[in-house]
Amino acid sequence: MQIVLLIIVVLVLIGVVMYNSLIAKKNQVDNIFAGVDAVLKKRFDLIPNLVASLERYMEHEKSIFENVTALRAQAMHPHISEDQKIALDGQLSAALGSLNLAMEAYPQLQANESVMQLQRALNEVEEQISAARRAYNQAVTDLNNALEMFPTNIMAGWMSLKHRSVFEITTAERQNVDVHALFHRS
Repeated sequence: MQIVLLIIVVLVLIGVVMYNSLIAKKNQVDNIFAGVDAVLKKRFDLIPNLVASLERYMEHEKSIFENVTALRAQAMHPHISEDQKIALDGQLSAALGSLNLAMEAYPQLQANESVMQLQRALNEVEEQISAARRAYNQAVTDLNNALEMFPTNIMAGWMSLKHRSVFEITTAERQNVDVHALFHRS
Protein backbone atom coordinates (compact mmCIF):
# COMPACT_ATOMS: atom_id res chain seq x y z
CA MET A 1 0.00 0.00 0.00
CA GLN A 2 2.85 2.41 0.82
CA ILE A 3 4.50 1.70 -2.53
CA VAL A 4 1.29 2.58 -4.39
CA LEU A 5 0.92 5.74 -2.33
CA LEU A 6 4.57 6.65 -3.01
CA ILE A 7 4.07 6.11 -6.76
CA ILE A 8 0.96 8.32 -6.71
CA VAL A 9 2.81 11.06 -4.84
CA VAL A 10 5.73 10.90 -7.30
CA LEU A 11 3.35 11.06 -10.30
CA VAL A 12 1.50 14.03 -8.80
CA LEU A 13 4.80 15.82 -8.17
CA ILE A 14 5.92 15.14 -11.74
CA GLY A 15 2.58 16.49 -12.98
CA VAL A 16 2.93 19.64 -10.87
CA VAL A 17 6.49 20.21 -12.09
CA MET A 18 5.44 19.77 -15.75
CA TYR A 19 2.43 22.06 -15.29
CA ASN A 20 4.50 24.76 -13.61
CA SER A 21 7.21 24.45 -16.24
CA LEU A 22 4.72 24.89 -19.08
CA ILE A 23 3.06 27.87 -17.38
CA ALA A 24 6.47 29.48 -16.79
CA LYS A 25 7.41 29.01 -20.47
CA LYS A 26 4.05 30.40 -21.67
CA ASN A 27 4.35 33.41 -19.37
CA GLN A 28 7.93 34.01 -20.48
CA VAL A 29 6.82 34.08 -24.13
CA ASP A 30 3.98 36.48 -23.26
CA ASN A 31 6.31 38.71 -21.25
CA ILE A 32 8.98 38.86 -23.95
CA PHE A 33 6.35 39.50 -26.62
CA ALA A 34 5.15 42.47 -24.55
CA GLY A 35 8.74 43.75 -24.64
CA VAL A 36 8.88 43.28 -28.41
CA ASP A 37 5.55 45.06 -28.67
CA ALA A 38 6.90 48.02 -26.67
CA VAL A 39 9.92 48.37 -28.95
CA LEU A 40 7.73 48.04 -32.04
CA LYS A 41 5.54 50.85 -30.67
CA LYS A 42 8.68 52.98 -30.33
CA ARG A 43 9.34 52.31 -34.00
CA PHE A 44 5.75 53.12 -34.92
CA ASP A 45 6.02 56.42 -33.04
CA LEU A 46 9.21 57.38 -34.91
CA ILE A 47 7.83 56.61 -38.36
CA PRO A 48 5.47 59.63 -38.72
CA ASN A 49 8.31 62.01 -37.76
CA LEU A 50 10.66 60.39 -40.25
CA VAL A 51 8.06 60.37 -43.02
CA ALA A 52 7.15 64.02 -42.40
CA SER A 53 10.83 65.01 -42.52
CA LEU A 54 11.48 63.09 -45.71
CA GLU A 55 8.36 63.86 -47.73
CA ARG A 56 9.42 67.33 -48.80
CA TYR A 57 12.74 65.99 -50.09
CA MET A 58 11.54 62.78 -51.67
CA GLU A 59 8.50 63.74 -53.71
CA HIS A 60 9.07 60.88 -56.18
CA GLU A 61 8.93 58.22 -53.43
CA LYS A 62 5.27 58.72 -52.54
CA SER A 63 4.38 55.02 -52.90
CA ILE A 64 7.03 54.07 -50.32
CA PHE A 65 5.60 56.59 -47.84
CA GLU A 66 2.07 55.37 -48.44
CA ASN A 67 3.14 51.75 -47.90
CA VAL A 68 5.03 52.53 -44.67
CA THR A 69 2.12 54.60 -43.36
CA ALA A 70 -0.46 51.93 -44.23
CA LEU A 71 1.60 49.15 -42.59
CA ARG A 72 2.08 51.29 -39.48
CA ALA A 73 -1.67 51.91 -39.25
CA GLN A 74 -2.41 48.18 -39.56
CA ALA A 75 0.19 47.30 -36.92
CA MET A 76 -1.19 49.89 -34.48
CA HIS A 77 -4.67 48.34 -34.62
CA PRO A 78 -5.47 47.20 -31.06
CA HIS A 79 -7.11 43.90 -31.96
CA ILE A 80 -4.53 42.15 -34.12
CA SER A 81 -3.11 38.79 -33.15
CA GLU A 82 0.52 38.02 -32.37
CA ASP A 83 0.85 36.20 -35.72
CA GLN A 84 -0.56 39.22 -37.60
CA LYS A 85 1.77 41.55 -35.70
CA ILE A 86 4.75 39.33 -36.57
CA ALA A 87 3.78 39.32 -40.26
CA LEU A 88 3.27 43.09 -40.30
CA ASP A 89 6.64 43.59 -38.61
CA GLY A 90 8.32 41.72 -41.45
CA GLN A 91 6.50 43.77 -44.07
CA LEU A 92 7.29 47.02 -42.26
CA SER A 93 10.97 46.09 -41.96
CA ALA A 94 11.10 45.52 -45.72
CA ALA A 95 9.31 48.81 -46.40
CA LEU A 96 11.70 50.70 -44.11
CA GLY A 97 14.59 49.05 -45.93
CA SER A 98 13.21 50.37 -49.23
CA LEU A 99 12.89 53.79 -47.65
CA ASN A 100 16.52 53.68 -46.49
CA LEU A 101 17.68 52.72 -49.98
CA ALA A 102 15.61 55.53 -51.49
CA MET A 103 17.10 58.02 -49.02
CA GLU A 104 20.58 57.27 -50.32
CA ALA A 105 19.60 58.79 -53.66
CA TYR A 106 19.01 62.20 -52.01
CA PRO A 107 22.32 63.76 -50.92
CA GLN A 108 20.56 66.76 -49.38
CA LEU A 109 19.13 64.39 -46.76
CA GLN A 110 22.63 63.52 -45.58
CA ALA A 111 23.12 67.21 -44.70
CA ASN A 112 19.84 67.57 -42.79
CA GLU A 113 20.60 67.12 -39.08
CA SER A 114 17.00 66.39 -38.01
CA VAL A 115 16.67 63.67 -40.65
CA MET A 116 19.98 62.18 -39.55
CA GLN A 117 18.89 62.23 -35.88
CA LEU A 118 15.65 60.47 -36.78
CA GLN A 119 17.59 57.94 -38.84
CA ARG A 120 19.96 57.26 -35.93
CA ALA A 121 17.00 56.88 -33.55
CA LEU A 122 15.31 54.49 -35.97
CA ASN A 123 18.53 52.47 -36.34
CA GLU A 124 18.81 52.24 -32.55
CA VAL A 125 15.22 51.05 -32.30
CA GLU A 126 15.84 48.52 -35.08
CA GLU A 127 18.77 47.11 -33.07
CA GLN A 128 16.51 46.89 -29.99
CA ILE A 129 13.86 45.13 -32.07
CA SER A 130 16.45 42.68 -33.34
CA ALA A 131 17.56 41.84 -29.79
CA ALA A 132 13.95 41.54 -28.61
CA ARG A 133 13.14 39.23 -31.55
CA ARG A 134 16.05 36.96 -30.65
CA ALA A 135 14.88 36.73 -27.01
CA TYR A 136 11.30 36.12 -28.15
CA ASN A 137 12.33 33.44 -30.65
CA GLN A 138 14.35 31.63 -27.98
CA ALA A 139 11.43 31.69 -25.53
CA VAL A 140 9.03 30.50 -28.25
CA THR A 141 11.42 27.70 -29.21
CA ASP A 142 11.62 26.60 -25.58
CA LEU A 143 7.82 26.62 -25.30
CA ASN A 144 7.29 24.86 -28.64
CA ASN A 145 9.85 22.20 -27.68
CA ALA A 146 8.00 21.57 -24.43
CA LEU A 147 4.72 21.34 -26.36
CA GLU A 148 6.18 18.64 -28.62
CA MET A 149 8.29 16.61 -26.19
CA PHE A 150 7.01 13.69 -24.18
CA PRO A 151 5.59 13.78 -21.50
CA THR A 152 4.99 17.54 -21.38
CA ASN A 153 3.11 17.33 -24.68
CA ILE A 154 0.36 15.39 -22.90
CA MET A 155 0.07 18.02 -20.17
CA ALA A 156 0.19 20.81 -22.79
CA GLY A 157 -2.69 19.15 -24.65
CA TRP A 158 -4.77 19.08 -21.48
CA MET A 159 -3.91 22.74 -20.90
CA SER A 160 -4.84 23.65 -24.53
CA LEU A 161 -1.48 25.34 -25.10
CA LYS A 162 -0.73 26.10 -28.75
CA HIS A 163 2.45 26.53 -30.75
CA ARG A 164 3.62 30.09 -31.21
CA SER A 165 5.17 31.60 -34.32
CA VAL A 166 8.69 32.97 -34.33
CA PHE A 167 9.84 36.18 -35.98
CA GLU A 168 11.40 35.34 -39.33
CA ILE A 169 13.29 37.54 -41.72
CA THR A 170 11.65 38.45 -44.99
CA THR A 171 12.73 37.08 -48.35
CA ALA A 172 14.13 40.50 -49.25
CA GLU A 173 16.33 40.49 -46.14
CA ARG A 174 17.73 37.09 -47.16
CA GLN A 175 19.03 38.45 -50.47
CA ASN A 176 22.76 39.00 -50.84
CA VAL A 177 23.78 42.64 -50.81
CA ASP A 178 25.03 43.81 -54.21
CA VAL A 179 28.15 45.62 -53.02
CA HIS A 180 29.13 46.58 -56.57
CA ALA A 181 25.84 48.42 -57.02
CA LEU A 182 26.26 50.21 -53.69
CA PHE A 183 29.64 51.66 -54.66
CA HIS A 184 28.98 52.28 -58.36
CA ARG A 185 25.78 54.28 -58.43
CA SER A 186 25.34 56.75 -61.22
